[in-house]
Order: sequence, then structure tokens, then C-alpha cells
Amino acid sequence: MHADETKTDAALVRRLIAGQFPGWADLPVVPVDSDGTVNALYRLGQELTVRLPRTEGGARDVETEHRWVPRLAPRLPFPVPEPVALGAPAEGYPWPWSVCRWLDGENPSAGQGGPLLAADLAALLAALRRTGLTDDAPPAYRSEPLASRDAATREALGRLDGDIDTGLATAAWQEALRAPAAEGPGVWVHGDLQPGNVLVSGDRLGAVLDFGCTGVADPAVDLIAGWYLLSADGRRVFRTRTAADDAAWARGRGWALSIALMELAYYRTRNAWMASTARHVIAEILADAAGAVSDR
Repeated sequence: MHADETKTDAALVRRLIAGQFPGWADLPVVPVDSDGTVNALYRLGQELTVRLPRTEGGARDVETEHRWVPRLAPRLPFPVPEPVALGAPAEGYPWPWSVCRWLDGENPSAGQGGPLLAADLAALLAALRRTGLTDDAPPAYRSEPLASRDAATREALGRLDGDIDTGLATAAWQEALRAPAAEGPGVWVHGDLQPGNVLVSGDRLGAVLDFGCTGVADPAVDLIAGWYLLSADGRRVFRTRTAADDAAWARGRGWALSIALMELAYYRTRNAWMASTARHVIAEILADAAGAVSDR
């Protein structure tokens, strides 16, 4: 998936566990069929998951999760995969790695969530904002102003010329850049509320995964869930429940568009599931943009 990715397999995981956590050495190790882009996943027994970062960049998330997820978990209304052990580089594997609690559930399809999931996601965001952990909090992975992504977003648009309607996408991006900037201090955000990072049980949110992007940022960053996870009906409920004003909603749409454009440009030949998700997000936003143009 990545040019600089380190290869892993179940045999490596068994050696790492035996060498560092021998109490788990007799547990079976089974690869998890996952389209995740940051970690390779292995089931360890029935209750644990081994997460091996695929690249050096992903390895930087390990410290963030081990420090903050245990502090966030009791403050959130949904389960999260709490880390139970921190592994060290060994056996030729070059980076720190994690053992976390296994959580049951399924990743949703992009844009399929309705009003119930929308209400659950809004409750999650409200709980994140109430954590009271902002005094020593790190900036989130996506804590920069939206405008600072302009060059990278336009580069992605150039790479997608002929693949999507780049004229309409450029107009939608420029519209997002005109949105007023956030006022006041940042709040705690998850930072990456996409289908691969949540589990659902029926129509409801079952668990929230992957806190490598977490930290303090503009709350509009987490509004990307509206386009990545929810249908049009779900989005309307989500906006109402989050009380997002016009400026925040426009920034959230801009964040979703920018992220999806970069993901499609990168993953369209590397990860079919990620590319399909990005295409869905882009299509939803461009449909909104086309509708706005026709209404004028």
C-alpha cells in the first residue's frame, strides 16, 4: 500500500509476543482482513488486537494513543480500543507497536448512516468537547487552518484531472476557503471519523477506533463524519444535533473535500476501499455544489 511500508506477518507477531509478553505466547495469532492504511492488525486470542504501524509516520501515533486513549475512554459514551501493552522494536520490526482490547462490530459503508447514527456521532463530539483535557493537550493531526491545505489540495485536483469533475471540485474548494475562520479556542477532536475508524451495530454507533489523529483543533474537523459516514438525511440530523453554524459547516465540508481528494489521488491504485470511500465523499459534495449553483 505504501512504498516505505514494513512487511509483517503472523510469524513476526508470534515472535514479538513471545519475546516481550510471554504470558500471551500461547494465544493464537490471526491476521485481520483490514483495509486500514496506518496499521497492520492481528487478532491475539479472543480479547486482544496487535497493531503494527505500517510506516514510520504511523509509528508516531503509538505514543499519542497510549498517552491519551486511557484518559479519554472513561469520558466517552462509546467503547474505544484501550491499549493494554506497548511493544518495542525487535525481531527486525523497527517501530513501537501496541496491544489493544478487541472490539466487536463492523465498519459501515460510506455514506449509509441514517438519523440514529447521526445522533450517536453528535453525542460523541459533544463528549469529546466536554473532556476537560485541553490544558496539556497536543494539537490534533489536522489542527492547521483549512487555508494552509490549499496547495496540497490543488495538487491533488491536478492529479485527478479527467477522473472527476475538477472544475466543480475546484469551485467547491474555493467556496470552502471563503468560510470565516473558527473563533475561540480549539476543542478536543477525534480527527479522522471515517468508515474504517468506527464500528457499527445495526443502525447505531458501536465503537470508535484509531485515535492517532486526536488532539485539539477546530471542531469543524470532526464534521467530516457528515460526508464520510452519513446519508443526506443523516447529515441533516447531524448538523442539527451538533448545532453547526454556516461557517463551521462550510469548513467541515471543505475538510471532507480536501481529505477525500488527497485520498483518492493517493489510494486509487493502492487501496480500492479507501478510493471508493473518497469517491463517494467527493460525489456527495459535488452534488451539493451543483445544486447550489443551479439554485442561484
